[in-house]
Amino acid sequence: MTLAKEGRTANRPYAPSRCPRLTGMSGRDPFCQPRRIRHGAALTLVFASVLVAGAATGSLPGADGEATADETRAAPVGRHADVARAAEEAAADGKSPLEAARRAVSRSGDRWAAVYSPGEYQELEDALDGRYTGVGLWARERDGRIEVTKVGRGTPAADAGIRPGDRLRSVDGERVDGRPVTEVVSLLRGDSTGEPAGTTVRLGLERGTRAWSETLRRARLSRDTVTVRALAPRVSVIKVGAFTKGSGEQVRTAVRRTPAGSGIVLDLRGNPGGLVAEAVTAASAFLDGGLVATYDVDGEQRALHAEPGGDTTRPLVALVDGGTMSAAELLTGALQDRGRAVVVGSRTFGKGSVQMPTTLPDGSVAELTVGHYRTPSGRGVDGHGLTPDLEAGEEALRRAETVLSGLGGQSPTAAPGR
Repeated sequence: MTLAKEGRTANRPYAPSRCPRLTGMSGRDPFCQPRRIRHGAALTLVFASVLVAGAATGSLPGADGEATADETRAAPVGRHADVARAAEEAAADGKSPLEAARRAVSRSGDRWAAVYSPGEYQELEDALDGRYTGVGLWARERDGRIEVTKVGRGTPAADAGIRPGDRLRSVDGERVDGRPVTEVVSLLRGDSTGEPAGTTVRLGLERGTRAWSETLRRARLSRDTVTVRALAPRVSVIKVGAFTKGSGEQVRTAVRRTPAGSGIVLDLRGNPGGLVAEAVTAASAFLDGGLVATYDVDGEQRALHAEPGGDTTRPLVALVDGGTMSAAELLTGALQDRGRAVVVGSRTFGKGSVQMPTTLPDGSVAELTVGHYRTPSGRGVDGHGLTPDLEAGEEALRRAETVLSGLGGQSPTAAPGR
């Protein structure tokens, strides 16, 4: 099953990138500020199976530690070179550089490697920036059909009365059954003709036995990934759906606005990651400086630190599950290792790889693993995930409230051995 969300496309010149990032199972986390090109940044994120993207918002702190063996450093460079060479040779022969790169990546043995077309990469880029052009719907492919899974509030799709569960049958007269959902999203955006916001698109829809068409006007839309609500008189829930641009500062603002004496539930369930700089900013809301994570790039050890001045006394519970990935795991590991939060829920996904992107001759982007990150205590996340302090399933939110009431206004302490 594949999900997709609308975005936009752009072409890029061939250029290798030196900016690494973490990735989730289907999510990419930029670590550092990419060199900007006219049409956008070179870093991406795929949210779970929702195809989205954007630009990194910060740079990495200085590197800490020593590099390991030379062969550890050289191997990823060689793999990148192999993929780039395959793409260049295909282009010279009049063949598809994208397909050649994908074949080379499949032979690399890197389970988290990926190659994106320019359009797919820009889709990812836009959503990390919190903005995209479209009609405001999410879709997935199910049994060869395209189904609407979500409709954004206040969007053209919502105004037209489209609902989750509706079947999308055609876009501007083109049947979409059996087509990849990314192609359908491209039609919704008008990629092939460069349709901007303000242009119209005609959708053929089906709901039960009813079939009808709607003509919608594309708009420039935004996506909120941080929401706040009261769970009880002295408990606030801060839900972070993904770490898009600005979400870290939204978390800090939410913490500052939480009533004095209230406990906080930081809900990271289903969070597939995002911009690492934003996850570090979110950590800074709860930590008074100090280590958030370490990572290596081609064997060179580096570190990420929180900013000083965070709230270190307010009771805090972090909610996680199997959909908590990548940058969300990085944040969870920091709060758990630093004794700042009690973690409630189920084991996280376990994705802590660092990828390096390379832009290929046709503007497509190849990513290969160059390293991994670790929590402040040195725990590796990749392939293992993080074990919560308190196991909980559907009742996780209720258990979190119980834990907060038991903390009595005191910050939790780290478990022995952390």
